[in-house]
Amino acid sequence: MGKYDLLAKDIIKKVGGKDNILSLVHCVTRLRFQLKDESLADDEALKQTEGIITVMRSSGQYQVVIGNHVPQVFADVCKIANISSEKETEKKKMSFREKSLDLISGIMMPAIGILCACGMLKGFNSILSYLGLYSNEDGIYILLNAIGDSIFYFFPVVIGYNTAKKIEMNPFLGLIIGAALCYPTINGVDVPLFGHVFNATYTSTLLPVILIVAVAKPLESFFNRVIPDMVKTFITPMLVLLISVPLGYVVIGPLANMLSNGISQAVLSVYKLSPIAAGFLVGGFWQVMIVFGVHIVLVVLCITNIISGTPDPILAFTTFVTFTTTGMVFAMWLKTKDKSLKQIALPAWISGFFGVTEPAIYGILLPRMKHFVLSCLCGAVAGAATAALGLKYHTMAGMGLFEIPALLDPAQPGVSLVRAVIAAAISLVIGFAVSFVTFKDEEPSLTKGEESDSEKCKKEVIASPLTGKVKPLSQIEDAAFSNETLGKGVAVTPSEGKVTAPFNGTVMMLFPTKHAIGLMSDQGCEVIIHIGMDTVRLDGNHFDAHVKEGDKVKKGDLLITFDKDAIEKEGYSLDTPVIVTNTNDYMDIIAVMEGGSNVRRGDDLIAIL
Repeated sequence: MGKYDLLAKDIIKKVGGKDNILSLVHCVTRLRFQLKDESLADDEALKQTEGIITVMRSSGQYQVVIGNHVPQVFADVCKIANISSEKETEKKKMSFREKSLDLISGIMMPAIGILCACGMLKGFNSILSYLGLYSNEDGIYILLNAIGDSIFYFFPVVIGYNTAKKIEMNPFLGLIIGAALCYPTINGVDVPLFGHVFNATYTSTLLPVILIVAVAKPLESFFNRVIPDMVKTFITPMLVLLISVPLGYVVIGPLANMLSNGISQAVLSVYKLSPIAAGFLVGGFWQVMIVFGVHIVLVVLCITNIISGTPDPILAFTTFVTFTTTGMVFAMWLKTKDKSLKQIALPAWISGFFGVTEPAIYGILLPRMKHFVLSCLCGAVAGAATAALGLKYHTMAGMGLFEIPALLDPAQPGVSLVRAVIAAAISLVIGFAVSFVTFKDEEPSLTKGEESDSEKCKKEVIASPLTGKVKPLSQIEDAAFSNETLGKGVAVTPSEGKVTAPFNGTVMMLFPTKHAIGLMSDQGCEVIIHIGMDTVRLDGNHFDAHVKEGDKVKKGDLLITFDKDAIEKEGYSLDTPVIVTNTNDYMDIIAVMEGGSNVRRGDDLIAIL
């Protein structure tokens, strides 16, 4: 019996049973399911299960956030559900964006852990050599360096296997295609072929093997159909290799290398325009990317640079964002007198030092939206400081403290180590200081008959930001809203495409996709207006924002316009929750208008006490 058997059985049951699972992979902290029918999954039951941090629906995947022991849970889930491969028994309908992210995750995620392990070995080897324990000419240094370099040098072998497995062809064909590309006598030397001389290098590359395996897939399918069963087991792979590898070597590979280099140079050119500005933006949005489950894109760009021998600055900007989050939660843990918050915050800041910030983000910061926004701003400062100190990823490594070895420049490991420690200290201190100054527990109850100024301020009315029909949150399809996980409020089904300010206040957060906006009133009420269900998938299409983060607004000011007909035509519900995210700061949240009532922009919608 595995250590996490009971948890695994619980997860399988609550995602709809093993027959509802199409495929399963995992990343550093999450189980990433593809389910036949996501409506069968019980989000709230999973969130309340001990050992699960939260659940997410993103990029066509049903993501169960576990923490840093996810590999063991993954193994037990696979064993109990009899998942022996990622092959899908049915095809799940997904958008192009969802398919792309799912493909990237399926190819890259199985390799991330071993990439980090090898990268850490290289980093620690550099540190021990720098400290004088041995020289870079000693056998131990050479051996450890070989172990660390191996996955980067032979990366096409790993990626060839993963790609073939993901697109449902013989994975060993993908492995051999990758191995053929790494064969020493055809790398970096003149190879006369078809009347021409070719000179290419495919070791330490990523894109060529993916594209060659993609071409090999239809070849395998064709030969499996036309070749007799008695000989297809060896004739099919022979013919596939005979066609795909030469074609890949002389045509697909060179084009893929050019494309990889072009992408790398484009990203680096943006970085060169203003490293500090780039660090500020990447660091600021990193946690938002984690929440939406799309942070794998930056990881892939980083790996592409590293295996080609180019130090990567982009992922380096995210390294110390975890330290700002940890510092913030540590300050909360010190200040709070709320026993339940102390119990959550203690393991959250401890795990944060090792790069696992989901407990802090989902359990502490997101329910306190103001502090989540502040943590993103602190993350932006951490990214800018990392850029200012010139730190870059030279290899892959672990997370949190174990991520520092990735930042060590082999040419000057001591200098880069000192800079990394400075960046970590800056990030930790700024997160701690901001949280220590801004965080406070809920005010204690007053004796009967007393009423403080702050209590008076909390008596506030939120106007309707839309014209339409009022709908109780309990009738909203999304469980995060209907179960009031994010806070109390009501929903409005709009009859026109305008959203206006429900009070005088400040724009605290505007999602890049413009489908949601967070506001704080002058009296401290924090509200999110989420236009439609799952409209984040529209990537901003049909939405226009008329304000930006930090803007002061008055009641009735135009915030967002949207094309109601176009959004509904694409099949999305426009039920729009208006949520008081700091619900716990108030005695009660009362809907002024009953469900089914017609409401106009500016009418009283919610009373808060």
